Amino acid sequence: MHEWLDASRDRIAQASGVDAAHLELTEQDVASLLDLARVAAHDSGDRTNAPLVCFLVGRTVGRNPDLTLAELANVAASTTTET
Repeated sequence: MHEWLDASRDRIAQASGVDAAHLELTEQDVASLLDLARVAAHDSGDRTNAPLVCFLVGRTVGRNPDLTLAELANVAASTTTET
């Protein structure tokens, strides 16, 4: 998994001009995103919500570095059971 992910990260960095170091996922990031994807897919009743909510969390972290991916993933996961 990580070899493919690292190669994808490097291609995205090259295509976007973003330093690959800014796209590095920690083990905590991976765990938070995978857990969020699991919750979104199962609790929302629509598996397509998983990648979309992960995208929204990532986009938000990119625009507000004061928030952590784990914090926003927890917020997003808690809302999936409220809908």
